[in-house]
Amino acid sequence: MTNPYHLHAPLRSAPQSSSQTFTAKLLLLLTLLPLSLAALAFILQWRGGIPDPTTRWSPPGSNHLFPGMEASPLSSAVVRSSSSSSDCVNLGRSNSPSFPYYQNWKFDSAADLKPKIVITTSTSAGLDQILPWMFYHKVIGVSTFFLFVEGKAASPEVSKVLESIPGVKLIYRTKELEEQQARSRIWNETWLSSFFYKPCNYELFVKQSLNMEMAIVMARDAGMDWIIHLDTDELLHPAGAKEYSLRQLLLDVPGNVDMVIFSNYESSVERDDIKEPFTEVSMFKKNYDHVPKDTYFGMYKESTRGNPNYFLTYGNGKSAARIQDHLRPNGAHRWHNYMKTPNEIKLEEAAVLHYTYAKFSDLTSRRDRCGCKPTREDVKRCFMLEFDRAAFIIASTATEEEMLKWYHEHIVWDDKDIRIKLLRKGILTRIYAPMAIIQGLKESGVFSSVIASASTTLSKEKFLATIDSSNSSRATASISHPSRKISRSSESMATARKTLDVEVAEFQELAVPPLSPPVMDDNQLSFEV
Repeated sequence: MTNPYHLHAPLRSAPQSSSQTFTAKLLLLLTLLPLSLAALAFILQWRGGIPDPTTRWSPPGSNHLFPGMEASPLSSAVVRSSSSSSDCVNLGRSNSPSFPYYQNWKFDSAADLKPKIVITTSTSAGLDQILPWMFYHKVIGVSTFFLFVEGKAASPEVSKVLESIPGVKLIYRTKELEEQQARSRIWNETWLSSFFYKPCNYELFVKQSLNMEMAIVMARDAGMDWIIHLDTDELLHPAGAKEYSLRQLLLDVPGNVDMVIFSNYESSVERDDIKEPFTEVSMFKKNYDHVPKDTYFGMYKESTRGNPNYFLTYGNGKSAARIQDHLRPNGAHRWHNYMKTPNEIKLEEAAVLHYTYAKFSDLTSRRDRCGCKPTREDVKRCFMLEFDRAAFIIASTATEEEMLKWYHEHIVWDDKDIRIKLLRKGILTRIYAPMAIIQGLKESGVFSSVIASASTTLSKEKFLATIDSSNSSRATASISHPSRKISRSSESMATARKTLDVEVAEFQELAVPPLSPPVMDDNQLSFEV
């Protein structure tokens, strides 16, 4: 008898074979199509039809590889270049993978950023400090810099490099500048007068305020939206902003806000041999404003370690001001307005990172630029804060070995257990973003590129101007302008100056000096742990 299943078998296998053939053809098509498109793209790029993304952002004529594509440090084919600038020995390329953001050191797109932010500073530093400070702030959105320079910063070797950078304006401390500032409005008012005719930090504070007054006019003429006064040992930390952007942070500030206050964090070093604080320091002590009150006072004694205050130096932060009519400085830490009480807000996450006494040499550098006697009474004429006074006396009277011992006892965080405890409590914190950005800029060759691109010649006039500013001593203002000295007669400083008009007198708030954080008194001992 015939098997019925055998008779029907061919009828079932035919459609199955057709289905398998169709599936195979479809898979072949799906495989060949992307391969064909990839081959077409390769041919077009090879023939120049599509620009190569590895060279699109490189400067014209540059043979730089796209960041991350350099040869391995272990390769024998790596070509190493050396920097000829003695001021920037450590600012050249390293052998690590490059910073993946900017190959074009000029940051040409910065002119189109909104809002437009300018940072103004008064500095005598060298390129090894100024270039990392400046380009870090370029990365986070600052387009313009007004640098009031003297000393090393005004020397021909340094100034010619700084002047080659787009968005940078140098103002030299010449006799003409000092004469102009002697006729300025704030010099003839009373709110800054308590800082006049004192050396060192007081004199610097007055210079900074006078320079800030000029910077306001320059910022308005340049079409800036915000102005910030910052020292070259300070970095803005735009925590809480999208893309770690200062520009985005200020863009989100409500339109009715005139001033934004950045609380400062203070560097907390863990070694005594730091050479480049921006790339070697990651631990910071948080500001009182960003720490719970009970934690702050509860950990106060362990945080100060016998120092006069919670912070070594100032604790009242810095501020950014919206460019508007009647704006004026209110000392180096704040801005104000002649016609109204400004609307201020204090940011809850963003901060100013202050790298103070981060290098052991900072002890002697402060000593060398101030001519006070190392006595408890005389240092009060030079320094506003108690720790600066103590450091000056030690640096002026102790041996190198004694200074190093004092530096460890008061500044270096040697005790690992204390560090861990304060990190867990939130007094200390780790911040790596600035370190990573600056190290990346260095590795990408940004600093060496700007030095190499600077013009090698200076005009006769500029050379004479830089020499004049370099020779300007700390006492130039009082020596070259006797009219600035007010006779110690019955006539007081207040009556010797032009007072404000009656209609604005109510807004004559005194200049805000560098202030220490709150101290712990007997009422807070209950918080101690």
